[in-house]
Amino acid sequence: MIRVLVAEDHTIVREGIKQLIGMAKDLQVVGEATNGEQLLETLRQTPCEVVLLDISMPGVNGLEAIPRIRALSNPPAILMLSMHDEVQMVARALKAGAAGYATKDSDPALLLTAIRKIASGGRYIDPELADRMVFEVGLTDSRPPHALLSEREFSVFERLVQGDGVNEIAQQLAVSSKTISTHKARLMQKLNANSVADLVRYAMEHKLI
Repeated sequence: MIRVLVAEDHTIVREGIKQLIGMAKDLQVVGEATNGEQLLETLRQTPCEVVLLDISMPGVNGLEAIPRIRALSNPPAILMLSMHDEVQMVARALKAGAAGYATKDSDPALLLTAIRKIASGGRYIDPELADRMVFEVGLTDSRPPHALLSEREFSVFERLVQGDGVNEIAQQLAVSSKTISTHKARLMQKLNANSVADLVRYAMEHKLI
């Protein structure tokens, strides 16, 4: 039996995933979490083979949670499940240590296949995304500006477009407001943005929100 922990902050999506997994005789949902902090706490108490992890969660997001999960003793394999079908997002997740990446509009059967594959030590990328990665990753002239952001800059960017302020982000990431302001200035320069509204517009154009 493959034990799965589902980390997803949207109740309807989370319940749908649990129902899907419940239909498979060899898979079992043993826990769930709605944010990164709850996920890490649950993992310390609930052994599992696979974590199904949403990228965009409140608090510690999916990308930030990956290295923390990997640092646990006997860490589970991580399958990212996201609405983001952007190649650079996939590359970030895999680089951080995820074993697989599927989109929320993936065929349900493929999602179950992905869980089984990474549970056995393999890797999985949504077939359509894998095809695009072959042609897009490594082609620097085709990389979007946000691909140039550091991991921390991208985390700040995500929170800014979700409506969080500098002080709130500083508290979430346990750093000073001055540090967040510096990251904000750098990422806005890289994205050629003059305001948070510009950042939101950019995120929408690139399907990041």
